[in-house]
Amino acid sequence: MRLPPRGGHRRDVGGAETPAPHGTSPVPHVLYPLLILAAVVIADLATPAGPPAAPLLAAAPVVAAATVSVRATAAVAVAAGALAAGLNLYHGVWGDKSSNMTLASLTAVGVASVVASVIRERRESELKQVRSVAETAQLALLRPPPPRIDRLAVRSVYLAAEAEAQIGGDLYEVLQTPHGARVLIGDVRGKGLPAVGVSAVLTGCFREAAYREPTIGEVAGRMEETAVREIDRDDPAEDYSERFTTALLVEIPADEPVARIVHLGHPEPLLIGGGLVTTHPPERPGVPIGLGGLVGTLPVPQTIDFRPGERLLLYTDGFIEARDENGVYFPLAESAARHAERGLDDLVAALRADLLRHAGRQLPDDAALLAIERLPDPPPSL
Repeated sequence: MRLPPRGGHRRDVGGAETPAPHGTSPVPHVLYPLLILAAVVIADLATPAGPPAAPLLAAAPVVAAATVSVRATAAVAVAAGALAAGLNLYHGVWGDKSSNMTLASLTAVGVASVVASVIRERRESELKQVRSVAETAQLALLRPPPPRIDRLAVRSVYLAAEAEAQIGGDLYEVLQTPHGARVLIGDVRGKGLPAVGVSAVLTGCFREAAYREPTIGEVAGRMEETAVREIDRDDPAEDYSERFTTALLVEIPADEPVARIVHLGHPEPLLIGGGLVTTHPPERPGVPIGLGGLVGTLPVPQTIDFRPGERLLLYTDGFIEARDENGVYFPLAESAARHAERGLDDLVAALRADLLRHAGRQLPDDAALLAIERLPDPPPSL
């Protein structure tokens, strides 16, 4: 499939837009309980003949418990009690049964709000620690690829499906080896911690095998052996597993204008060159990692031309299965063609922004992308 680029798109987008963290607001949180206090006092003074509004002051410490610190919550609770007492004095009902009940209720709500604020801050502290661990795990599993390997420029994108997630079941790695640059991108079936565990095992295996094995097909074979061993360890009686990983393995030699690709049930790569985007479906498709026993042979690498100035896009299905509100899949090839003339950084940022815009920022699956450009050869020395 060849798609011509669409001209006229030269605007520098910089980095793609990033969704605001959950719960953030341009209004300082402390203003919410203060606005409640002010609104209740104004409403009470404006309607002296109506029912007393002082009991509504209890809403302020409740809101504070969910939005501000423990000290601020306590201050709001004290302020609510003081304002209620002032309103009761103003209306001449101080000491009445209703006044005493209001003050008692505000005291109870204030104490409960402070306790709730303490619990919330403890949980937020625990969540912060968990996120720190997740970020460390992300650096170990999904290390940012080197921006430059010999005559290759490399950029990456990773988007987790869950807003609070740092890592998921997608994996990638780019290594410089004695055999040239070797690249892995894959998608583990499933989600959550089991998928992360499989990602860790397979990524570790690739990092070792990529240096040792003479061919990229044998690297795939080592990864298959590792996956089967892990499955057998967990359930030795399991003849057929639903735990598998689709993957692409790519070898880019430094001295040949080619790329050798091993297809393991994964979406085919896109090649950008000469203003055109070309798909490269496998000539002999392989099965996903973990299902190699169904065929019993090593996968056969497919060699394609990969000349200086061309770019190779490797991606997981999260980049092509995201749908818009009408159920239309994200057209990655068309988006790549539209931005084909941009620099590599701008191309990757544009693809990321287009995906988020298309999916309405609600990704159904993790999405990862590697963009690799073969740089022009240096001019011969005189």
